[in-house]
Amino acid sequence: MGAGFWVRFGALLIDSILIGILVAMVSFLITGGSDDENVKSILRFLYSLLLPIFWGGYTVGKRLCGIKIRKVDDQTPPGLGTMLLRNVLAGLIYALTLGIGLIISAFMVGTREDRRAIHDFIAGTEVVHDK
Repeated sequence: MGAGFWVRFGALLIDSILIGILVAMVSFLITGGSDDENVKSILRFLYSLLLPIFWGGYTVGKRLCGIKIRKVDDQTPPGLGTMLLRNVLAGLIYALTLGIGLIISAFMVGTREDRRAIHDFIAGTEVVHDK
């Protein structure tokens, strides 16, 4: 069975706090102190896209919470195409539905037996407890 809502939310919260601090520091170094939200957005996007690829399905928050992203079909860590589907295409759907898709995804994670959200179905992924 997949990881439930609260552990995934906890991982997201940890990622948001830690990466917020790191992104602010790196953004400061890149921009020389100007508060450029575009640079911060790009850095956050790259973190959520690339870290699971290079770290076997983990982000810092997921690792600390003992969960990871994996592909459903072969249970391997996600690749670039998978993460692009999961982050970009799903993000577009969430934006086009004005956030309603995101709310539905939260309910799916909380109520479905497999705990998969819309972005998991789009990318063919699941978030599971690490063994």
